[in-house]
Amino acid sequence: VQLQASGGGLVQAGGSLRLSCAASGRTFSTYAMGWFRQAPGKEREFVATISSSGGSTYYSDSVKGRFTISRDNAKNTVYLQMNSLKPEDTAVYYCAAKLMAIATMAPEYDHWGQGTQVTVSS
Repeated sequence: VQLQASGGGLVQAGGSLRLSCAASGRTFSTYAMGWFRQAPGKEREFVATISSSGGSTYYSDSVKGRFTISRDNAKNTVYLQMNSLKPEDTAVYYCAAKLMAIATMAPEYDHWGQGTQVTVSS
């Protein structure tokens, strides 16, 4: 599966953005999906994950209650709705795919998108 992330941009603190990740191929509905982010000088960190059916989700503590992950298997797309954005959310955001169960560790994911920049100004 090939992934293409989009929707990043510059937003003021307290604002919102919605990221999208479009997947190619006919097997999107068999993949668990995840969002990760990487700020300059920092390691890539887990943000959120969703099961193949969309029935299970899991978030990092830093975004819980502010971000929502969802998917539309008919459109081969996963979304990350980001509300109440903070300057510390500034990073390149990546979507990723893996078979089987959801996961929070980057090495467990087999396919990665190219990343989209999110910048939150104070």
